Amino acid sequence: MLAISAILFVVKGFALVDCVGRPESRFPVTGSLSKSGWLLLLVLAVLVHALFRSPLDLFNLIGTVAALVYLAQVRSGS
Repeated sequence: MLAISAILFVVKGFALVDCVGRPESRFPVTGSLSKSGWLLLLVLAVLVHALFRSPLDLFNLIGTVAALVYLAQVRSGS
C-alpha cells in the first residue's frame, strides 16, 4: 500500500506541476475546466493525499481520478 500511495502522490504532483507551468492558452476551450479550476482541483488532490495517505480513501480516489483526467484530457490534448 505504501508503494501505491507513493506512486499516486507522484502522479498528482506531476499533474499539478504540469498545470502550473502550462500557459492558459493551451487549455482546451470547450468541455474542460479553466486553468484556475484545474489548479484548484489538483492542489486539493495533493493536499488531501498528504493528509490521508491511504490510496483507497474516498477523497484520495477522487483526487487520483482528477489528476488522471487532467493528464489524459489537457496534457495530451496539446
